[in-house]
Amino acid sequence: MTIRYSDFRSDTVTRPTDRMRKAMAEAVVGDDVLGDDPTVLELERLAAQTMGKEAALFCPSGTMANSIAVKMWTNALEEVIVEERSHIYNMESTHMTFISGVTPRPVRSERGAMDPKDVAAAVRKPNVHTPQTTLICLENTHNNWGGAVIPLANFKAMRAVADEHGLKIHLDGARIFNASVASGVPVRAFADEVDSLQFCLSKGLSAPVGSVLVAGRERIEFGRRLRKALGGGMRQVGVLAAPGILALTEMVDRLKDDHIRAKTLARGISGLPGVTIDPAAVETDILIFGFDHPKITVPVMVTKMKEQGILALAVSGGIRMVTHKDVGDEDVERAIKAFKEILG
Repeated sequence: MTIRYSDFRSDTVTRPTDRMRKAMAEAVVGDDVLGDDPTVLELERLAAQTMGKEAALFCPSGTMANSIAVKMWTNALEEVIVEERSHIYNMESTHMTFISGVTPRPVRSERGAMDPKDVAAAVRKPNVHTPQTTLICLENTHNNWGGAVIPLANFKAMRAVADEHGLKIHLDGARIFNASVASGVPVRAFADEVDSLQFCLSKGLSAPVGSVLVAGRERIEFGRRLRKALGGGMRQVGVLAAPGILALTEMVDRLKDDHIRAKTLARGISGLPGVTIDPAAVETDILIFGFDHPKITVPVMVTKMKEQGILALAVSGGIRMVTHKDVGDEDVERAIKAFKEILG
């Protein structure tokens, strides 16, 4: 018997829409390394305009975009302040040290929002023993804090610290549109407080691949050289930029549906044996909840869910589930039913 799976593992599993597939087939292309792919140029123009920055760079992935950003703002032997559970620090294959030759300096936070006093205290001046701090990295929404939205006020406080100490700020905004939809704050308001920002097209926005890095024109031109050095120079890539344009123009407003379904799922499983989750803390599309059952371990629970057609990910001490356009209301109800049947 073939099982139909409801895939809650990540919003990265979203499939392109029919309009995206049509746009890919009909895309006008050139050679992006030579700078003449018109569809890429239009995506980059639209991204820069949306974020209020001078220029943009289409990249194969968010990790590459973040790698380029760190490299373009730092020199070897310097230090970068990061939130201790941030994606750029924990889940991007140590590119800070490997590519940029800088040291990440983690700072604790409250649901991803670092205290500006703690950040200021972490800033170091160089001497024979210690590196110079030159960059602060922020994340919004915050993946490992369960899709938490970092408030605009915190961004403004970080900007004040950065300006006082002569630092730059880069935002890992992989899900910045989720943060905007959930908070009602325009993406440009967040972007105005940082020097560079990357956002993903391939998560809730449903494009098949790609992220965009935005910053000042001079930095982006340097970033283009870095992208080439990292093997990210692409040719007739307008076929991938075309769905990216639709991601920005057609897929943002519907993110609120993902947030509603995440809250519904959280309410549906809250209080079940072994499950620890506060539905009120679910702000966007990501649920990361504790699971401690006397008879069922996390790996076994994930396996049992899969047997009932529900895909989720095991994380330290719990389970991660993400809502997106390819899991509808019926999938959420199916997941809640599976939890109840397994946990009795």
